[in-house]
Amino acid sequence: MSMRRIVLALVAIVAFAITGKAQSNSDRLSLGVGCLYQNGLDLTLSYEHEGKYHHAWEFFANGYIKWAECASCKHICPESFWKNYRSYGFGVAYKPCVVRGRNHYGNVRIGASAGSDTRRFLGGIHLGYEHNYVLRGGWQLFCQVKTDLMIKGEDLFRTGIVLGVKLPLN
Repeated sequence: MSMRRIVLALVAIVAFAITGKAQSNSDRLSLGVGCLYQNGLDLTLSYEHEGKYHHAWEFFANGYIKWAECASCKHICPESFWKNYRSYGFGVAYKPCVVRGRNHYGNVRIGASAGSDTRRFLGGIHLGYEHNYVLRGGWQLFCQVKTDLMIKGEDLFRTGIVLGVKLPLN
């Protein structure tokens, strides 16, 4: 084997090792907005730390609004939208990767949260699937199918779709 081939092989191995590690231990800030059944609007701000093979931990703050038809005007007015039922929570979710592709990957999302609906304590168990599309510069778009089991909440089950963006922090 010539010296040139050995050098080329070493350069290829180093380049592969550097690019293969680029997705490991990365941090992201994400914002997701979605509609949940029945008459719910969901907003989630989260910090995500991704480990090896796209497995990730997510620390999130979540706000939820459930709107209703106004009793006096029979429409959805600002009063019946913003002041009907509101809740918030803070939690953590583990997201093991189950699907990998060239510019996309999918995670199962398993988590728990604690919060309030301004009257009483709420607990939540969160299950779902999140599919991520990687863009240039480390940005990501995601689509999440989520189901929340809310303990002591007005809605026992919340299910729906959330769309969002993830911004790289490092």
